[in-house]
Amino acid sequence: MKYNYLAVFYNKSNSLNMDEFMNITVLWFIVGFIFFLLEFIVPGFILFFFGIAAWLVAILTLFTDIGLNTQLIIFLITAIVSVILLRKVLKDKLGMYREGPRVLEDEYIGKIALAETAITPQDNGKVEFKGASWDAKSDDYIVPGQKVQIIETRSILLIVKQI
Repeated sequence: MKYNYLAVFYNKSNSLNMDEFMNITVLWFIVGFIFFLLEFIVPGFILFFFGIAAWLVAILTLFTDIGLNTQLIIFLITAIVSVILLRKVLKDKLGMYREGPRVLEDEYIGKIALAETAITPQDNGKVEFKGASWDAKSDDYIVPGQKVQIIETRSILLIVKQI
């Protein structure tokens, strides 16, 4: 038995049987899940809200019989309105709005790190800071195991000096 999945979306009779109904619900759920996965890859904390909107439409299609146009309108309106109204609030609550050079200064500059490799004025090395390994540069000669102080950040490169 060949099943035409496109018929689910373009049904001239405007009536859906239970199999088609569940397929639409599952499809919206999968679309939402894909948006959640993409949020981990694409920065910005926007796709999360599209995932929420897709799941909302999935719930609506589970309990009601609404057409594709209505589903798409609900999806887009919910996603856009939730981004506009909730993004800043959630970023504040989750501590995600701490961006920019000022935060790097507060979190890094003046802090102590431990040299993992030798660092010379000619060769960059690695330092351990907050449990992670960072690329580091220094005008001093630093040996592995020596404590250093972070004096500047350049993207993901820490500029350090001897203590």
